[in-house]
Amino acid sequence: MNHEVPAIPITVAVLFHSGFGHTARQAEAVRRGVERVAGASVLFLTSDEAQGRLDDLKLVDAIIFGAPTYMGSVSGRFKTFMDSTSKPYATGAWKDKIAAGFTNSGSKSGDKLATLTQFAIFAAQHRMHWVNLGLPSGNNSTYGSDHDLNRLGFWLGAAAQSNNDQGPDFAPPESDLLTAEYLGERVARVTQQFVRGRLPAVEGLLPDILESTS
Repeated sequence: MNHEVPAIPITVAVLFHSGFGHTARQAEAVRRGVERVAGASVLFLTSDEAQGRLDDLKLVDAIIFGAPTYMGSVSGRFKTFMDSTSKPYATGAWKDKIAAGFTNSGSKSGDKLATLTQFAIFAAQHRMHWVNLGLPSGNNSTYGSDHDLNRLGFWLGAAAQSNNDQGPDFAPPESDLLTAEYLGERVARVTQQFVRGRLPAVEGLLPDILESTS
């Protein structure tokens, strides 16, 4: 007997800092990816706003962190937010939430891995579960191009590159924004799987499954 598994309602926070608007475009792309998943809603916050809404973050199921990479690290404004989370850290308020991250810089590498690693360690300190990008590297063969998803070859999270002489109306490029959308959708689906695993069996579903396999 076929059953349609109902969408699990979840809330994913997209929490970011953007210095010049480029990372904000990336954050919007992550948001679109989350919202593509039925049952998923988004709490969209800058890191400055989030410092006053730590109680709201206790209620979400996942948090996707984003910041530009400045001087080989997260931006100072985002680090200020990280340092403001000592209370949820001490109380374990984010324990077992899903976490992921994204970052942007002017160079193709730009030490973005250091920022993604910083996010992952931050999430681990809060006892969260980290979700990687889940995409193979693009643009790494004679058939590849800058239009490939994950064209920059990062796996820990979503990375974007914005030319220093272009504003946020033109950068980051579409492929990097689609990569960010992919991350948002992936996190929403993983979060639903995780939340579903903690719920009681849907009424009438489990007995039918057992009967069909006996």
